[in-house]
Amino acid sequence: MRKFREFFIEKLILICGLAAIFFVVLIFLFLLKEGLSVFGTVSPLKFLLGKSWYPISEPAQLGILPLILGSLLVTLGAAAISIPIGVACAVYIAEIAPLKIKEVLKSGIELLAAIPSVVLGFIGMVTLVPWVKSMFHLPTGLTALSGSIMLAFMAMPTIVSIAEDALYSVPKSYKEGALALGATHWQAIYRVILPAASSGILAAVMLGIGRVIGETMAVMMITGNAAVIPQSILVPIRTLTATIAAEMGEAVVGSEHYFALFAVGIVLFVMSFAINVTADLFLHKKK
Repeated sequence: MRKFREFFIEKLILICGLAAIFFVVLIFLFLLKEGLSVFGTVSPLKFLLGKSWYPISEPAQLGILPLILGSLLVTLGAAAISIPIGVACAVYIAEIAPLKIKEVLKSGIELLAAIPSVVLGFIGMVTLVPWVKSMFHLPTGLTALSGSIMLAFMAMPTIVSIAEDALYSVPKSYKEGALALGATHWQAIYRVILPAASSGILAAVMLGIGRVIGETMAVMMITGNAAVIPQSILVPIRTLTATIAAEMGEAVVGSEHYFALFAVGIVLFVMSFAINVTADLFLHKKK
């Protein structure tokens, strides 16, 4: 009976794992089925590199380059803010903070990750957007900078949590050996512990960026939703996710606009999949 239970549980876990892969493949095939239809009227190159997104005009202009650049701009801005702060917080929690403070900080970071994005977007609208407008003397605070700051705030819990686990998993003998050789605590951290945990930290960064690039509600609320090629980080932009969320409800099923939004979903799916695969490769990298 015990062997039967173990066999049943093993097969159940196998089925669950295969089901997860199967569902991802089904989602991708569904996107392909709906999205590839748009390339009957517009070439893939023109779709990806076109500078105008006016899907309901006559004729429709379906260029998503402004959307791709907007997504990349807020993603890079969020990464520039969240990576240094997140890694520094992870180092403090793992190596410096006293035990009681460490437990409080870890619990607080996990709670931050549970806040809904629409709530964070609303907070950004009433606090961050007016601050950016007054600080930089702009006509509007709905800019890529506002989106980058808010997305950095949303990515940090992921980065801190996974990076802290990577630092904690470094064998204690590494640190003890460095200290025994005369290194200071800080030298042991940045010359021994950080390099040893580098693959886990890189995986944390990539997963944080994946969270950023897939975010919808927050960026739709505080980035201005202007489908233009951004000239700086202080102008309104529109992202791929915000475009799908804002327009899918109004697109006529079976129309060119409808299929174009699914094609945008394919681009977003490929970008997110590439980021997650890269993170997985770093996480399982053997030295």
